Amino acid sequence: MTEETELLEDEVNLSEIDPPAIDSKYRRIILAAQRSKQLQRGALPRVDVDPRKIKPTRIALKEFEERKVNFSFTDQDEEAAA
Repeated sequence: MTEETELLEDEVNLSEIDPPAIDSKYRRIILAAQRSKQLQRGALPRVDVDPRKIKPTRIALKEFEERKVNFSFTDQDEEAAA
């Protein structure tokens, strides 16, 4: 994971997902890349797609579009604690 973001894959209850807004296209790319790695390592997609036909990066982008994946910005968490 990078210092900027942290994906929370171990979420069990999908109804409690409330990720923050993604503030730039660059951050969206970083998040999608991290989620794509999780999908490639065996994580189940949280959107209704066929992972054999759709690339992991596209699945990750769709998950973020539909707000199905929790994450937090660790750089903002560190500033709040200081």
